[in-house]
Amino acid sequence: MNTDQNASTDLQEIRDRLRSFASERQWDRFHTPKNLASALSVEASELLEPFQWLQRGTADELGPQQLAAVRYEMADVLTYLVMLADKLEIDLVAATHEKIGLNALKYPVSMVKGDARKYNAYQVDAHGGAEVGTDSNNPY
Repeated sequence: MNTDQNASTDLQEIRDRLRSFASERQWDRFHTPKNLASALSVEASELLEPFQWLQRGTADELGPQQLAAVRYEMADVLTYLVMLADKLEIDLVAATHEKIGLNALKYPVSMVKGDARKYNAYQVDAHGGAEVGTDSNNPY
């Protein structure tokens, strides 16, 4: 089985466990796409909390308790993402591969290597080369 099949199988197993978990508690009626997207946003914010006042925000600055908190917040984010994808019938693995392909077109290596600015900060000159964008609203 290839990696994509493993990932799909793992996500399907998680999805099935989450379906059962919600069904046993009669929570499915609360799991609308809007509610799941809202919960996902909250959990993503909670994921940021352990990093909030760190100097560099690197893993080595986290203690064991903070690392455990990050681990569980990541699981919460994945949980709500899988449930939202389930409600909207979106294949997360396929969507991720599509998005990586779109990002490769938006951020060609020859133009952005080593540069973390957003795609709209780059302009292509008449000769196909990269120029720095002039958008004053873009901080990058």
